[in-house]
Amino acid sequence: MQSKGAIKFVAILVALACVYQLSFTWATSHQEKKAEKYAEAAVEAVKQSAQFAKVADVDKAFYLDSVAKEKNRFYIDSISSEKVFLGYTYKDIKAKEINLGLDLKGGMNVMLQVQVKDLIKALADGNQSPEFEQALALASQKEANSREDFITLFAESWDEVAPGKRLASVFGTYEMRDKINPETSNADVIKVIREEAESAIANSFNVLRNRIDRFGVTQPNIQKLGNSGRILVELPGVKEPERVRKLLQGTASLEFWPTYDNSEIYPFLVEANAALKDILATEETEAVADSTAKDATSELLANDSLSADAAAWAKENPLFAVLNPSVYNNQLAPGACIGRAHYKDTVLINSYLKMPQVQALLPAELKAMWTVQPSQFDPSGVLYELVAIKANTRDGKAPLDGGMVSDASVAYGNTGGSPQVDMVMNAEGSRIWARLTADNLQKQIAIVLDGMVYSYPTVQSEITGGRSQITGNFTITEAEDLANVLKSGKLPAPATIIQEQVVGPSLGSESINAGFISFILAFCLVLVYMIIFYNGAGIVANIALLCNALFLFGALASFGAVLTLPGIAGLVLTMGMAVDANVIIYERVKEELRAGKQLRTAIKDGYSNAYSAIIDGNLTTIITGIVLFIFGSGPVQGFATTLVVGIITSMLSSIFITRLIFEARLDKNKNITFDNKFSRGFLQNVHIDFVKLRKTAYIVSSALVIISIASIAFKGFSYGVDFTGGRTYILRFDKDVTAEEIRSAANAEFGETVEVKQFGGESQMKVTTKYKIQDNSTEVDQEVEAKLYNALKGFYNAEMSLEDFTSTVNNPNGIISSDKVGPTIADDIKRNAVVAIVLSMIAIFLYIAARFRNWTWGTGGLISLAHDSIIVIGFFSLFSGILPFSLDVDQTFIAAVLTIIGYSINDSVVIFDRIREYNVLYPKRELKLNINEALNSTLARCVNTSASTLVVMVAIAIFGGEVIRGFACALIVGIIVGAYSSIFVGTPIVYDLNMRKAKKAELKK
Repeated sequence: MQSKGAIKFVAILVALACVYQLSFTWATSHQEKKAEKYAEAAVEAVKQSAQFAKVADVDKAFYLDSVAKEKNRFYIDSISSEKVFLGYTYKDIKAKEINLGLDLKGGMNVMLQVQVKDLIKALADGNQSPEFEQALALASQKEANSREDFITLFAESWDEVAPGKRLASVFGTYEMRDKINPETSNADVIKVIREEAESAIANSFNVLRNRIDRFGVTQPNIQKLGNSGRILVELPGVKEPERVRKLLQGTASLEFWPTYDNSEIYPFLVEANAALKDILATEETEAVADSTAKDATSELLANDSLSADAAAWAKENPLFAVLNPSVYNNQLAPGACIGRAHYKDTVLINSYLKMPQVQALLPAELKAMWTVQPSQFDPSGVLYELVAIKANTRDGKAPLDGGMVSDASVAYGNTGGSPQVDMVMNAEGSRIWARLTADNLQKQIAIVLDGMVYSYPTVQSEITGGRSQITGNFTITEAEDLANVLKSGKLPAPATIIQEQVVGPSLGSESINAGFISFILAFCLVLVYMIIFYNGAGIVANIALLCNALFLFGALASFGAVLTLPGIAGLVLTMGMAVDANVIIYERVKEELRAGKQLRTAIKDGYSNAYSAIIDGNLTTIITGIVLFIFGSGPVQGFATTLVVGIITSMLSSIFITRLIFEARLDKNKNITFDNKFSRGFLQNVHIDFVKLRKTAYIVSSALVIISIASIAFKGFSYGVDFTGGRTYILRFDKDVTAEEIRSAANAEFGETVEVKQFGGESQMKVTTKYKIQDNSTEVDQEVEAKLYNALKGFYNAEMSLEDFTSTVNNPNGIISSDKVGPTIADDIKRNAVVAIVLSMIAIFLYIAARFRNWTWGTGGLISLAHDSIIVIGFFSLFSGILPFSLDVDQTFIAAVLTIIGYSINDSVVIFDRIREYNVLYPKRELKLNINEALNSTLARCVNTSASTLVVMVAIAIFGGEVIRGFACALIVGIIVGAYSSIFVGTPIVYDLNMRKAKKAELKK
């Protein structure tokens, strides 16, 4: 083996890099366990306190839970900016750990759609011309079956509805006069519309991002999905789905407010600080603390980390202990900022300032609002500024709102330098803005969005004409964000939830346990399987498998991948597929040994002859994994990621790690065994005339395909909510129930058919309804949950409130998981599923045809894949409702079909590769003989590769949990059918096509 030293060096480096990456996951877990112990100690201390004795018995459990959670959060917050591991802060190592998906840790996954159609209407200022309305309607129709964005479809529709007519006649409004004039071309108008829409979507994204920061969720994820106007939000561990829905879908409110000066407010803060000292020292305060225990804002929780002296000072100065007054050179700093505070103290400060006794001391017109970004004077990035807003209008509303801003953009001053933001008001806004700036010369005006201060620039002079420049030490990104904020009030761009998934922590915990058990069991089964069949070489393969697991997890950690339940299935699947390469190599080595070669030579030739089959087979699976990643979403992408990364790491470890171990043993003159008594003669010296059996196989396959197609056509499928749209709830009862009685009660309440299936044990049911699915409002979400509660509350032994029934956190029963998919997203998922399957097949056909330099090989592989896919899909149709677990057709099922496509071709490639080899070795022999010998010689290899993967999929099906059982079932059927079709369908078709091709060539002669 050449370059052994270099390969060893690289392998060691990669292993060390993987250990380094995984160490962050360990370090994070270690710190979080310390936080849990800290919280447990605090809970024990609270139990002994006099304050706890005064809490009502019914509230004690909740109170202790609140204390534990707040203490845990307090500890984590306290170390978030401290170096805790290898010079990294907790915040840093948390970002580097392997993340768990929502299906494993619980939480909420939301897809929001910014309504681009409404944006276009707003840009046209309510234009109601027939052509405009028709173009919008036509674009909406096209959108249902197109991958183009709405603006492109609108442009196409306009050209169809009003050919030759200028769009400037529609969009040349007063507010758009600086960008669109009567001579502006349609292409330029569309460019302006696209820029405005992208700006609105960017602003919606920023608004959502800042709203999400208020949930206190660890590692939230928010991302824009291309140019579709869709925004994906993932909130792990979120506890109040209803609050999330309301906040995410709320309309952004942009306001301009005058402000107080720091010197005007500071004396009132001094009075408030003194009053708080007295308030917090009284029995009344203890009562208030008890009443707000559920919010965990008591003094006990606020001052825990202070030293004795600091605690005494904080007791004397409760407000200034958490709010640092705005001071510069021992004097009050000028401006509207009245103090700075650590982000973890902002809630406590808000609660202080909202106390009636404190509010009575403060100016009636004072509104204290926090900045959305940390203070520029705080390099640590944890201190936020509190700005004194002056609400001095008669109705208490802002004197100027965002609806009067006609445009905002980033520009540079005449001398260059830092970017600035140019803002343009409409006519009414210009008048108000002139008055507001005249009244506040040399004072600051706060720009507020959603109750958060984005900027509070100083007014240098009265601004007339409606044009203003906002300057400051902006970065380009900050200036762009502020410009987008200023434009937020211009266009009605509400974001509506079109897809939603809520997973309770109990279901997530069950998924983790099931996934972990199935992974460990499958891993052990593969280890045992390899030792049974390949003896000493099997042990070497197992060492490579362990290395592969290290490489795989290390790679996932370095990529920042999210581990989902389908992702765990992908890990388990790659464990099975990892040994495929070893099986191919070992069977080739055994052939070389039977040919009389020495062990070292047999190993060398075995590896050399196996490379092409290994590379081709794995590349075809990688192709389907990439397609799956592109067209899938959420957990399906997690599966695709682990599958692709796992295939790459398993291929490298199987080829290089095993070879290094073999070379090391050979150098020490140690023997290596590749079989034992049990497996030595397994499928050797087999002489089956497969080509002769092809017509019988065609009949069997045709029958299976016809039965599958008939079932698909006449019986159809049980579709998951992904494909149909609707709302699905997984419900847990405190006793066994039947699907029939739950269905009957739900149908009566909803007044329409509700689908009910058993999900796992007899105390869990999966309920799906399409009730008012066209309406994405939170009101309908609440209505559906209320109807479900009214229908099913009688099936619980213990009395349950609506709040407990709908909570995925506070109650182990009731709704433990929910999904909502709007009809638009359901159509997209169906379309993407079809496109993904077709593209995978085309890509594999092209690869095989190119690799074997003949279209007949690609056609044989393609027909074999179509055969496998149809039978697996037909199986799901035929046995749906018969087998005791869900066989819904959803995104996970499509992932299974694509995996089958990639895996099935693997066997075909191994066989095709051997046929090609025999054709080169024996070019004058009949093709039939070469094919039969190739099939017989690779039979043991095909059976072993399929069996090793089948073993792990059976483990997933049995122990992986209800959520993943249908997925595992699809793969089991696919592996069996794929092994059959590679031998009895794909290869015979290659034979028939080549024979027909040869006959045509003869006739031409």
